[in-house]
Amino acid sequence: MRRRSAIPPKVKHKPKTKQDTTREEGRKAPRFQVPFTRKNYIAFAVGLAVVILGFICLAQPPAEGFLSLTLAPILMVLGYCVIFPYAIMARDRRNEADAPKA
Repeated sequence: MRRRSAIPPKVKHKPKTKQDTTREEGRKAPRFQVPFTRKNYIAFAVGLAVVILGFICLAQPPAEGFLSLTLAPILMVLGYCVIFPYAIMARDRRNEADAPKA
């Protein structure tokens, strides 16, 4: 036989989300903003062009030439390791000043 405990089971409540709290306060929830600006997309396009140019240089004969052995790896490392991360992490300073601080 099972023993019944004298303590009733705890009722699990749904945790309040950010939207629930903003609705209760009568304010509108903040709208989603795209984190990338025009500057980010231009930097990404430049990085893509540099990487494609690196692959084109890599395909040029002769295999032991300057383009294949020196210029192509430099362009590809520059595109992948410098320009792409910059395109992802660059922020617009003007928007940061306007944004409310939490």
